[in-house]
Amino acid sequence: MTDQDQQPTVYPRDMIGYGRDVPHAQWPNRAKIAVQFVLNYEEGGENNPLHGDPTSETFLSELVTAQAYEQRHMTMESMYEYGSRAGVWRILREFESRGLPMTIFGVGMALQRYPELLDTFMKNGYEIANHGLRWIHYQNLPIATEKRHIDLGTHVIRDMTGGQWPLGWYTGRDSPNTRRLVVDQGSYEYDSDYYGDDLPFWMQVAKTDGSVVPHLVVPYSLDCNDMR
Repeated sequence: MTDQDQQPTVYPRDMIGYGRDVPHAQWPNRAKIAVQFVLNYEEGGENNPLHGDPTSETFLSELVTAQAYEQRHMTMESMYEYGSRAGVWRILREFESRGLPMTIFGVGMALQRYPELLDTFMKNGYEIANHGLRWIHYQNLPIATEKRHIDLGTHVIRDMTGGQWPLGWYTGRDSPNTRRLVVDQGSYEYDSDYYGDDLPFWMQVAKTDGSVVPHLVVPYSLDCNDMR
């Protein structure tokens, strides 16, 4: 047995959460539940040689055996374009007809390609949260690259919304560094890169400078998501 084996270590995952003592959330108007409707807008921010990426996108496709090509993948592109051309408007009509609120998790590059759509989101009073600069996997990207994308994505949203800082963050294809970098950024009130609870909760996050701060996590659900 090595010295390392003998040293007690702190397991970094929280497997307990609220556990047996689930708090009463005290939602407004005595509501029994609170639901956050979220629309992820990613079209035009995915992997594509047009965007300087080495290969085409393979993620979230109806092509079960989608291949990553070094050239444009025209079928894959058209599947993503359905979202911006038709799908988003179908969803908007349903929400508008019912007067329902919604949070937009918007990819910065995608919103830059369709500013008129962002105008519609804002006119409807929807929350514009940040879904990152790009819709790509961050798991193996250098920390400096992910940090730069977080900073750039934040400023893209702010500039396109007339100076409104986004308060919510959701990467979706995150890395072990994402939450720390988001908290380092300093302007976010919550993130949703977590699937392990039904209720919001506070997490103690160690920042890059060594300080530890409380950070709100609003869990995400894949029940109605195409990643399922």
